[in-house]
Amino acid sequence: MRDLILIRPGSGEDGRLSQTVSFALGPQCPAQAISTAEAFEKAAGAGELRGRRILFAVALGEAGINLEWCRMLACLRTRPDCLDGSIGAVIVDGPGELYTKSTAKELVFSANQAGCAFIGQPLVEATGSLANFTVQARLLATGLPEAYRSAAASLVGRLREFSFAPHTAPRLLALHASSHRTSNTMALWERVREQLGGIETTEIGLRNGTLSDCSGCPYTACLHFGERGGCFYGGVMVEEVYPALRRADAVLFLAPNYNDALSANLTACINRLTALFRTTRFYDKAVFGIVVSGYSGGDIVAGQIISAMCMNKTFYLPPRFALIETANDAGTALKLPGIDQRIAAFAQTIRHTLLPGQKEEP
Repeated sequence: MRDLILIRPGSGEDGRLSQTVSFALGPQCPAQAISTAEAFEKAAGAGELRGRRILFAVALGEAGINLEWCRMLACLRTRPDCLDGSIGAVIVDGPGELYTKSTAKELVFSANQAGCAFIGQPLVEATGSLANFTVQARLLATGLPEAYRSAAASLVGRLREFSFAPHTAPRLLALHASSHRTSNTMALWERVREQLGGIETTEIGLRNGTLSDCSGCPYTACLHFGERGGCFYGGVMVEEVYPALRRADAVLFLAPNYNDALSANLTACINRLTALFRTTRFYDKAVFGIVVSGYSGGDIVAGQIISAMCMNKTFYLPPRFALIETANDAGTALKLPGIDQRIAAFAQTIRHTLLPGQKEEP
């Protein structure tokens, strides 16, 4: 893994982001800094963005857009292997209270599709007011700008030091709320599972009223139950999901697209992980997904998994973390053109992430 590279689209005249990035990088300047789409495309074409630690630092304009980043994004999406072997983190700074996180989610999804992995909790976002740093500032007994800079410095430190170690006997937990008989998502999972020799797989279904959603208990109550390994509402989450997740080295969400969103039960499952998260971080666990849409929108659902599990719950995001397909009628997913090759590539991604000595397929 070569030295850190900074991708900082635009002129760099945004004083707050520039100061924060300089503080976060410290005396160790990046080996390379890219600020224009032309330089980005040249570096991508020359293979200079592969095998790097990459810090994306994006300042948004008044409209919540960075035009230079949009041009870089277009290049990124047309070069699907330009970030192979790289690991990323993101800082997004905006003048208002909107668009910072949606920009980051789109960035991480597109970069991940191009082969970039992301550390757990890879985002530091700064809204215009910096009000999103209120809690951190209080804990650090400092001001909002100082809390922002501290978070950015911690992010860069984690990016430089991170490594995800394979396991000699890895465990994969698959979570779903679908019917085996009719679900295209489950059909794809069965085919993927057949190719995961050497990985212990556990499957937990969350259907038919087995799961209550999080009701937003006070922090102290949630922490109280989390410290005891449970949750106030109990049920399948405490009895099955929590123990399985503690044992697992990775979790796979089997996620059909319901109205451009994760299903209600999978959403409830993620929400209920908060009690466990109070006492446990998941930087050493990976997250994967199989997403099937009847018409379109698979990127939206995949982005929700990224936002919930990687950005918020600290799971490591492997490169090309999701198999994303479009299939409507039952059974059609396995008849899609080229599906066997995509299934094999996705299974190999899981194997390469979790098993030592596995060669990643291009």
